[in-house]
Amino acid sequence: MALEISMEGIEARARELGVDLSAVDLDSIDLPADEDFGILSDDEDVLRDDDFPELDAGFSNIIVVDNLPVVPPEKFEKLENVVRKIYSQIGVIKENGLWMPVNPETKKTYGYCFIEYNTPQEAELAREKTHGYKLDKSHIFAVNMFDDFEKYMKVPDTWTPAEIKPYTPGENLLKWLTDDKARDQFVIRAGTYTEVYWNDARKLAPELVFQKQYWTDSFIQWSPLGTYLATVHRQGSQVWGGESGFERLMRFAHAQVKLIDFSPGERYLVTYSSHEPSNPRDTHRVVLNIFDVRTGKVMRDFKGSADEFTTGGHTGVSGVSWPIFRWGGGKDDKYFARLGKNVISVYETDTFSLLDKKSLKIENVVDFSWSPTDPIISLFVPETGGGNQPARVSLVQIPGKEELRQKNLFSVSDCKMYWQNNGEYLAVQVDRYTKTKKSTYTGFELFRIKERDIPIEVLELENKNDKIIAFAWEPKGHRFAVIHGDGPRPDISFYTMRTTSNTSRVTKLTTLKAKQANALFWSPAGRFIVLAGLKGFNGQLEFFNVDELETMATGEHFMATDIMWDPTGRYLATAVTSVHEMENGFQIWSFSGKHLYKVSKDHFYQFMWRPRPPSLLSPEKEEEISKNLKKYSKKYEQEDQDAFNQLSEQERKRRTELQEEWDSWVAKWKQMHEEERAYRMELREGEASDAEEEYEAKEVEVEEVVDVQEEVLAFDLDQE
Repeated sequence: MALEISMEGIEARARELGVDLSAVDLDSIDLPADEDFGILSDDEDVLRDDDFPELDAGFSNIIVVDNLPVVPPEKFEKLENVVRKIYSQIGVIKENGLWMPVNPETKKTYGYCFIEYNTPQEAELAREKTHGYKLDKSHIFAVNMFDDFEKYMKVPDTWTPAEIKPYTPGENLLKWLTDDKARDQFVIRAGTYTEVYWNDARKLAPELVFQKQYWTDSFIQWSPLGTYLATVHRQGSQVWGGESGFERLMRFAHAQVKLIDFSPGERYLVTYSSHEPSNPRDTHRVVLNIFDVRTGKVMRDFKGSADEFTTGGHTGVSGVSWPIFRWGGGKDDKYFARLGKNVISVYETDTFSLLDKKSLKIENVVDFSWSPTDPIISLFVPETGGGNQPARVSLVQIPGKEELRQKNLFSVSDCKMYWQNNGEYLAVQVDRYTKTKKSTYTGFELFRIKERDIPIEVLELENKNDKIIAFAWEPKGHRFAVIHGDGPRPDISFYTMRTTSNTSRVTKLTTLKAKQANALFWSPAGRFIVLAGLKGFNGQLEFFNVDELETMATGEHFMATDIMWDPTGRYLATAVTSVHEMENGFQIWSFSGKHLYKVSKDHFYQFMWRPRPPSLLSPEKEEEISKNLKKYSKKYEQEDQDAFNQLSEQERKRRTELQEEWDSWVAKWKQMHEEERAYRMELREGEASDAEEEYEAKEVEVEEVVDVQEEVLAFDLDQE
């Protein structure tokens, strides 16, 4: 850890040594070359492995605006005022920062100008916003960065063929999936260390895979299929992976990056940064880059004010919604979209431009979400015109932008959309006003996406006034769970979208009364669910089997802040992060609720299971394996027994070693006791016995005066 010394500390140390700092010329002191006296700089490689190339500032805050009108001296001021008015709206132009060169022979302008902003971000934004700006029919601005001219001037006049490098096969980035024990990995971040472990449930302990100090400046993130581990630094982001460990695979230069987001298929990485404006009245400037993960190439960038990116989504840095871009169309990474004012802008990754070169115009749209598996967008439009125009939920097919289904909704207060992970169902939670408008009640609109004409069912709770606390679909299944109620112990209801006769009708399975739960965590494999009580419930856990509708086990992880299933649904992790000062660390549980092991870590920030890619087996093959599980399980039962025997043998050896250590300690003290026998006899005036029964116990009473002063004072008072 770097040593930090304040000026006060230096002055105090100088006083101890009798040194007068005022007489010392600090600027005249030259340290020996490469000498730091053990005080590490915060940008040294030993602290951070951020050897990104330094970005040359140069003239990056200057733009060149071409195709201006060529005017005589009497029109200089008018043209300058027009240009200044256009470009001062984007950023702060420096004093004397607008210059239009003049032809000395004709005394007219050349038709271009230079504009210098306070920051490179403002210059980039000006180029982005005004390139192609139409001043009039004859003058369309061509805007370039000043630095670009130098770059293009360096292009050689003669073409030379590119050097063909010999092919070298890359590492197997999926090697970790071939673990012979079929274990899963997880990464944790605690203190200054980031560590990757195998979850070895047989040994009831994690096995360290990789450890690195100062691996990231802020946070870490797995890619959606588990191929890469991303770290975030001041200069940009990096992804790591490999066959035998974690090697750096690619860098993505983006200064002051704050957030990142992978596309579902891991082909692209979105990075985000926001920058303080030079004018305090302006909003933050936002920069977004979309990189190709394998090549590191910037495929598209977006720049603008924070106001342009605050519509919809979950609030992130500086009020900007995150993720700004939402990926759709399954794992093909074919489309991404963002919400704007009265529009949804859908882009295609073939060209990284707007689909059909225009946005989808939807008046007053406030939210949208993609189907997890298909290029279908669900969107919500609230009521307008004082309720005369009803709210609506629509399903739109991409790329044709065809509306597949629409449902009008009345007296709507709020609306949330929940897709089932297979894209088979969409649940729309609708909060509606009562007739008096003084309160609300909640119902659900359930869309069956895969069925003909997309039928919709309406589900209302038995008690309409119950508050909805949580909703969750069963992964790969047809059931869902709802926590509802107004009391301190809400109820939990389970529903199915299929009946026993396999007809399409929503049916309630059961309701669990008065539970200490406020969050739902389905196993990724379905069937099992953890009913969790976080925050006010202090980490109560109930492991519930939805097939049998019975509780398998209950447990508690006091003050738990996070709950995460491993990607196979075999194990559950609960964690207490540094939002609490005490009890930091994590615990691992079996799917049935058996507590396996606990790891304590100070300053614990993150726990993340490594995701797995989808199974290569067909649904039919998975069903066959499930039916013949006993045949396949014999091999693994024997391995489990061997591991248990090994643990038993290790435990027997450990106990034997402890017994031997104890016996050795007792023998040592017995020998010492015997060696001191003569000395004890001398102290006892010749008595040789050490037996306890030879001693005579006597009780002695001692009287003690507790407080004389108090009695004297009492006497004085009586005399008066």
